[in-house]
Amino acid sequence: MRLPSVVNILCKTVTSHPARRIALILLCAPYLTSGVHKLVDFDAGIAEMANYGLTPSAPYAAVTIVIQILFSILVITGFCRWLGALGLAAFTIAASLVADPFWHTTSARFFAGLQAFVEHIALAGGFLLVAWYALHKYRNRGRDDWE
Repeated sequence: MRLPSVVNILCKTVTSHPARRIALILLCAPYLTSGVHKLVDFDAGIAEMANYGLTPSAPYAAVTIVIQILFSILVITGFCRWLGALGLAAFTIAASLVADPFWHTTSARFFAGLQAFVEHIALAGGFLLVAWYALHKYRNRGRDDWE
């Protein structure tokens, strides 16, 4: 098999609709699992919010469940994908500021906290890219270009 043939097969596979759907599911997986876990064990969700100092904890847990599940569904299904992606990006940045305050840690834990914070910010960047692409495609009347 010639190299261009391998590249063509790879391009067709990676850019296929099933591959895009799988990528979107993987991008939303942390939010779906977290939201479903909080929904199934609401007391644990309340305890998590209390652990971060968010009071009253029950409303914060309920809003978190709705954000995580609803916006993930929007991203995966494509219905207002841009809205779901922007919502999850904003949620991720806000949650990172609350949950990963590495600037308050000792030097021994600083870099572990910084790494967790940067990972979450990178995830928000992925959602911003999804929103950009969805809005760009809408603005260009469905043309699927990146220019």
